[in-house]
Amino acid sequence: MSSDLVIFDCDGVLVDSEPIANDILSRSLTRYGLPITPEECVKLFLGGTMKTVAKIAAEKGAALPPEWITEIYGEIYSTLEKGVPIIEGIVDVLDHLDQADIPYCVASNGSIEKMKITLGHTGLLSRFNGRLFSAHEIGIAKPHPGLFLFAAKRMGAAPSTTVVIEDSENGVLAAQNAHMRCYGYAPHDDGGHLSANGAIVFQKMASLTHLLAL
Repeated sequence: MSSDLVIFDCDGVLVDSEPIANDILSRSLTRYGLPITPEECVKLFLGGTMKTVAKIAAEKGAALPPEWITEIYGEIYSTLEKGVPIIEGIVDVLDHLDQADIPYCVASNGSIEKMKITLGHTGLLSRFNGRLFSAHEIGIAKPHPGLFLFAAKRMGAAPSTTVVIEDSENGVLAAQNAHMRCYGYAPHDDGGHLSANGAIVFQKMASLTHLLAL
């Protein structure tokens, strides 16, 4: 099946920033009265917005100050500024997309600022110039389909010929709700939580060139 656009999530798909962010998040929430491990943060919060994190954490007993979201972003951004690993194999995927003349972009629940930090440090930012779409800017977050639909419209592609690459349930649901084909990247498990929501699961980023018929 041919594609006119590939939409990538950022964290966990292009850059391996999730372990860094969840380590900081677990320490912050523990500090504010909710003892939680980085692994538990992944299960509870992966793919969500920080506003949702704050809401769930408060419901579970965290006593977060009013400025917590600003505070946690500051802690995460300053750490990411020190560098973040790139997802192995993603550069080759982007090279193949360029060779096939298939456009691609990023659509993330994270902020533009965060994407510029992580993609900038990995050398990927120049490949996505003018093609960064953030829930912070659009005002619509996954699992709502609006972010993906907005990105596709801006990129001049129809939902039916747009492919989404995701690693979270929220992202997969957003793709499903937008009626877009979705591939779920699950490097650490069988991806059952992604396939259950309609994604075609793959474990190695290098496999994506075959899946996309590049």
